[in-house]
Amino acid sequence: MGGVRIAGHGLDQTQPVGAHKDERKTLSAAEIGAVAHLYRGEVYRSTIWRTRLDTTTNWAVVTLGVALSISFASPDASPLPLVLVGILIIFFLMLEARRYRYFNVWRARARWLEKHFYAPLLYDGDLHMEENWQQTLAKDYERPGYHIGMMTAVGRRIRRNYLWILLIQSAAYVGKLTVHPTPVQNLDQLFTRADVGPIPGEALVLFGLAYMLCWAGIAIWSTRTDDARARARGSNSSMG
Repeated sequence: MGGVRIAGHGLDQTQPVGAHKDERKTLSAAEIGAVAHLYRGEVYRSTIWRTRLDTTTNWAVVTLGVALSISFASPDASPLPLVLVGILIIFFLMLEARRYRYFNVWRARARWLEKHFYAPLLYDGDLHMEENWQQTLAKDYERPGYHIGMMTAVGRRIRRNYLWILLIQSAAYVGKLTVHPTPVQNLDQLFTRADVGPIPGEALVLFGLAYMLCWAGIAIWSTRTDDARARARGSNSSMG
């Protein structure tokens, strides 16, 4: 039977004339072994990047702990460290969100293989090749890219970890102003304690309120986005 030469990715492959990819519905034992090794590699990469996520969270917790120690070290200590640490926390949040986008790629690939390769194999020994799930995975390898946007990643990391860190920071700041070293008697005294140089305390308190509402809003928005994506996956079975 004659054949045609197909050049791709630096390799020449011979395919019989008239043959189509859709005609092949099974995998050989060697190919199944290769897919199994591919799955192990994706799980390993997702595990490595999951560890990197934990590292940035630990940095945020440690820096917040240092700020708490400084602000509550003495009655005369300023609440300013609790404000400044927010800059570091947000920096760590954005760094972790970027890492999460990489982690999500490897996790999605591993989950795709579990759903379409291993689950059917374990249920009835049928890989269901007619669903063409392998083509979706192949395209992701050929043209890799992020599966979620940056703001979605930020929202997910806030929901998983950083909301609690931000709440502790905010509660500590309010506690410093209201009860340390003595309970405040009125709002004027609270705002006076919040003063930082030429910046009035009222402005800092309002900024802190907007600060928390902004990140909470991103978390709520990402929750709705994830719910919409879940419904879309249920309808069209897209990889993500």
